Amino acid sequence: MRKVFLLALAALLVTSLVPAAATAAGSGGEAPGAPGTRPSWLPADKTGFGTAREAGSDIWFTLQAGRMSEVYYPDLSTPSVRSLELVVSDGRSFATVDSSARAQQVRRVDSGSLTYEQTITDDQHRWRLRKTYVTDPARASVLVDVDFTSLTGRPYQLYAVADPDLTNDGSDDSARASGPLLTASDATTAAALTAAPSFTSTSVGYDGASDGITQLTKTRRLTPYASAGKGNVVLTGQTAADGVRSRHVTLALGMGANSSAAADNAKASQRRGFRDTERAYDRGWQGYLRTVSRPPSSLKTGSERDLYTASVLTLAASEDKHHPGAFIASPSMPWRFGNNDPEYSPSGTYHLVWPRDLYQIATGLLAAGDRAAANRSVDYMFGTQQLPDGHLPQNSNVDGKPYWTSVQLDETAFPIVLAQQLGRADVWPGVKKAADFLLNYRADNGKTSPYTQQERWEEQDGYSPSTIAAVIAGLVCAADLASRNGAAADARRYLVAADAFKAGLAKQTITTNGPLSKDPYFVRLTKDGDANAGTKYNLGNSSVTMDQRAVTDAGFLELVRLGVYAPDDPVIRNSVKVTDADISYTTPNGQFWHRYTKDGYGEQADGAPWDYTFPSESRSTFGRLWPLLAGERGEYELAAGDRAAAAGRLRDLGRVASSADTMPEQVWDENPPSGSPGFAPGTPTGSATPLAWTHAQYVRLAWAVKDGSVIEQPAVVRCHFLGC
Repeated sequence: MRKVFLLALAALLVTSLVPAAATAAGSGGEAPGAPGTRPSWLPADKTGFGTAREAGSDIWFTLQAGRMSEVYYPDLSTPSVRSLELVVSDGRSFATVDSSARAQQVRRVDSGSLTYEQTITDDQHRWRLRKTYVTDPARASVLVDVDFTSLTGRPYQLYAVADPDLTNDGSDDSARASGPLLTASDATTAAALTAAPSFTSTSVGYDGASDGITQLTKTRRLTPYASAGKGNVVLTGQTAADGVRSRHVTLALGMGANSSAAADNAKASQRRGFRDTERAYDRGWQGYLRTVSRPPSSLKTGSERDLYTASVLTLAASEDKHHPGAFIASPSMPWRFGNNDPEYSPSGTYHLVWPRDLYQIATGLLAAGDRAAANRSVDYMFGTQQLPDGHLPQNSNVDGKPYWTSVQLDETAFPIVLAQQLGRADVWPGVKKAADFLLNYRADNGKTSPYTQQERWEEQDGYSPSTIAAVIAGLVCAADLASRNGAAADARRYLVAADAFKAGLAKQTITTNGPLSKDPYFVRLTKDGDANAGTKYNLGNSSVTMDQRAVTDAGFLELVRLGVYAPDDPVIRNSVKVTDADISYTTPNGQFWHRYTKDGYGEQADGAPWDYTFPSESRSTFGRLWPLLAGERGEYELAAGDRAAAAGRLRDLGRVASSADTMPEQVWDENPPSGSPGFAPGTPTGSATPLAWTHAQYVRLAWAVKDGSVIEQPAVVRCHFLGC
């Protein structure tokens, strides 16, 4: 009888050790409110981007506005989680989402790694959260170490809320709460959320109806729903931390092909523990940095060197782990692209591979000493992306499948330039196909190369100085590779065509009667190949219709960078003056440039997101300043022998980064939104951040300033046109 009593007592004690809410989790049955709100992605101004160096960790996280934002899995073209946020409540009078707090700080914890820490302080000074993020180098999981502090001495409740959007589509997910384990799945992907110590209460629901944030902000209570069928589902767990007696909790978000695999990954990372995982994560990136060059002497301050290191790491992290050489443009979906409207669902915007951006990334990494990455990029472009007719797509998923399909001739030319720079005679078959496409391209309207269906800003067709510069350089580089492969006839063909294209530049792109100067200057592009014709076109993006002679951009500087024109050419010099007067603006962080006259690709006048639906001529949206154009100006100044000016551009370019070293596509300009704080000229907008091209330009310019020359200029092009 005593034995039976002791067994009963033991069972009672074990039961009492299991949190009561956790045993009840899921007892509420099916969550109401299916299918929930329409899914959408978070803003593009990321303040962190991380992944382990190791290929076994095929998961990437981003940070935005005090929370973890999109998580990519199993590749960099597939966002699968929208967010992970924390909610603090006293259970009675308030429930606050941490990302809504105004006092937010983010930093990289280790200058040699991509470990990030967010510190969030409640607006009412009731609590503080410190969250540190890494991914497990051995598996597909993100670990978040949370330090929760009550600033009043009173205990609070802390909840974790994860919003999965599995396989780039959050409308068809299902979710379950099984004790302290939360899972979501669709037909091909799953996510699991765990906590250590375990969640004390769990629930699943539909976004906007029965999700944790909606419940807590309305009632301060969490109803434990066990399941949510197909829809936009959300996972919520109450942690054991109260900010007083218990301050620490580790969250694990595991991903996998199914719920079991995702749960196994989350649990394995929890068993390993945050500190051991963080050390392994940091070792991976520190090991990578030992294989590349140290920051160059052109970087004068510790913060500049840290930004340089972060830029190299960001570029390296932008490579997909299943498709070597596939580097995406940015882990983000700016403005309308993040709304998941039918035309952009599943999302396929900046988290794609653009051959032009890939060229910029590869040359940045090459400058930093990562020649292997540049070679992988060449292999990818000619081995995976290149289409049967020889041209490369406007962009593609990381597996090489084209996404947008317009023809941009510079994106077929730049891979040739990179291949020649690397001495890649082995890719001659692909180079020949690409060079022949450049020669023989005929658009649907009958116009032929160097006319392009889209120029580098992807909004207009015509004859563009920047595109033609790339085409000319590509043909000269193709001629060199042809000669190395014994194809003398091909080499002659390419050089003859390059000379002809250069000879045609003046008529096609240099106006002698335009309104911006009495002297000749390059226009942005011409529609008809006659730069003295007053042909008008609408600029797009709600902008106006203008005479092509009145629209300028700085793309002509590519003619100098690539060695086609001398930097002291009178038309180049005058065009510099024209663009400075027309499209530059000096902010407190330095002088930067718009893409072109009256650009409309940017936020609305009040700072609201860009949208393509506004009518032509309405000027509803405004393109802001692009920092990377300061890098291009710096390379021109180096070519012109002005090293000091180029060093100033490098300094200015470094000033636009976030506190955690992410660099944006655009910064606020001379017309920042009025009436609201946070729009200081020269600081990041809500544009794509981190933009790999900006980081690559910073790295490349740093080395160019150190060397005092344009390090990416193909010698064969310069020698052909300007002499050696």
